[in-house]
Amino acid sequence: MTSMSAPSTLPAVTILAIETSTELASVALLHHGQLVSRSASGAQTHSMSVPAMVQGLLADAGLKLAQCDALAYGMGPGSFTGVRTACGLAQGLGFGAGLQVAPVVTLMAMAETARQAGAGDDVLAVLDARMGEVYWAQYRFDGRWQCVSEPALSPASAVVASGKPVVCGNGLSAYPDSFTQLVELQRLPVIMPQAEAVALLAADMVRENLLVAPRDAQPLYLRNKVALTTAERMAAATGHASTSKDNSAASKVTSSAAVNASIHAAGAAP
Repeated sequence: MTSMSAPSTLPAVTILAIETSTELASVALLHHGQLVSRSASGAQTHSMSVPAMVQGLLADAGLKLAQCDALAYGMGPGSFTGVRTACGLAQGLGFGAGLQVAPVVTLMAMAETARQAGAGDDVLAVLDARMGEVYWAQYRFDGRWQCVSEPALSPASAVVASGKPVVCGNGLSAYPDSFTQLVELQRLPVIMPQAEAVALLAADMVRENLLVAPRDAQPLYLRNKVALTTAERMAAATGHASTSKDNSAASKVTSSAAVNASIHAAGAAP
């Protein structure tokens, strides 16, 4: 279990946050200006480990779930199973406790994690999406995060930086030879999305009245397939370009103006 001091500008809110977009699952509780968290590895066990971590954090703080001001979750992009797990838990817990929910974009949570680690206020987050691709977005902080490049899915070689941000995320280590266009930028491959950052970003959402009802909590997907076809795997192994329709489509950057749509299409919480 880890803890860290929350920024002094945060409102006095109590938020339970869940992040399961990658192999690392984490849960954080923001309460009385302190962040306390627990984490566990293993994507196949998120649905079992997260409820236990939630119960442990609440018990240690002497809180009932209904005493929280809001729930928060990493909405993606990320692992299909992981993103669905966080969203489903947020929906279920929210319904049961009568709490509203804060959907937080995983890549922005990575940017916040990097900022808290001293990376500065200009961050390009790059998350391994498997199948030779990465999820990525760039953010700049000026009192609050501003999106410079919307979340997208593309090959690593198609990632574009604006200015000279710090580049963070496991996409860097997944495809170390594919980011030649970013060779002069500082890199932090160890940065991953964390529930602590989800909680910090959710506190801003509480203040700005951006919460949604549990029934409106949605995951953010940027890909409509979860595995390569046999032909695509064979082509990748032999170094030949695949002629499959899916692979040619995947070679293009998938823009996510859908980030805002995913949140706003759900509508404001009643």
